[in-house]
Parts: sequence; structure tokens; C-alpha cells
Amino acid sequence: MLTIELTHLMFDGHHGFYEEEKILGGTFEVNAVVQHQSHEMPVRHMHDTIDYTAVYDIIKKRMEKPALLLETLATAMAQEILTKFSQAEQVSINIKKINPPIIAFRGVVGVTCVLNRSEMV
Repeated sequence: MLTIELTHLMFDGHHGFYEEEKILGGTFEVNAVVQHQSHEMPVRHMHDTIDYTAVYDIIKKRMEKPALLLETLATAMAQEILTKFSQAEQVSINIKKINPPIIAFRGVVGVTCVLNRSEMV
């Protein structure tokens, strides 16, 4: 099993439940882990692995479209990656909201979606 990782991807976006989040936007961090089985070991060709630039494009496009819930974003990203890459077995997407609009809150909130190919509907 091989793993492709994209970590600490930073995006500005207008995701959130509250009106001020939709208007002002915020900063988000996305981390993606894609596990896949290669037909050839060691991997010598791009078609034997997963192109992390294509994974990044999926994440970037999803982050550009406002969503009410981070759970919606994470699930949609994981499903799209599994759909696009037939060799992908498991995808984990973590999205963190860097400055959540919570009074007197210091920290980060986030969600993680882990989706296995066998769980695809």
C-alpha cells in the first residue's frame, strides 16, 4: 500500500453556518491522505500511482465553492477523489477552520472524513 499526502494546504473561503462567515470568510487548512495499491513495485511511472497535483486540483475547486458545513466539503472531496482514481482504496480529508467565530475561543476547529472504497454508495 502506498500513501500520497498533501498537508497544510491553506485556503481563504466563505464556508460556514453563520452569516458573518459567509460574508467575511476565513482561513482554512486542508490535509489529505490517499492510500492506494500500485500494480507495479517499485513505482516508476505516473500511471502506477496517484497524481498529487490532480488531488490538489480537486481540493482547490471544492474550497472555492462556499459550503454551509465543513463536513459537506470533506465528504465531497473524499468521494470525488475515490471516483477519479480507481486505484485509491482509502481517502482521509481533514479541514480546519483557523479562526472560528466563537467568542473568547483560542484554537482551531475542524472535521475529518475517512472514506474507504468499500463504503462508496
